[in-house]
Amino acid sequence: MRSQRPYLWAEAFDLLERAERLQRQFFRIGDAAGAGAPRWEPPADVFETASQVVVTVALPGVRAEHVQVEAHDGSLTVRARRAAPIGADTRAIRHLEIPYGHFERRVALPAGLYELASNELIDGCLYIALTKRAERT
Repeated sequence: MRSQRPYLWAEAFDLLERAERLQRQFFRIGDAAGAGAPRWEPPADVFETASQVVVTVALPGVRAEHVQVEAHDGSLTVRARRAAPIGADTRAIRHLEIPYGHFERRVALPAGLYELASNELIDGCLYIALTKRAERT
């Protein structure tokens, strides 16, 4: 009979990694870090083809004109703010799971030089395409 130990360790590490990711994604009301500090991180996927790196960032409820995208020093940074839908007539918050406030997501890029080819916000996801540039010799 095979030992279950390696499997159990792998599962435990996977659970810890997922918990850390959820903690980074979720907002912190009343965070002492200050008003301009990021309060949450949206999830992101990175795909590489022969000619491009494509990054998808989940941003439901964020307006395209409020999104800033910068590529520099081997990373891609996406910043914006998702305003809470709380108006003057809101009496109580009964349930709140969706993160709101200022966010910033920094994604490490594979080694190389890139040029921003496109960025589009479609159906709540920001699609960013970076074209690989030839290295200078």
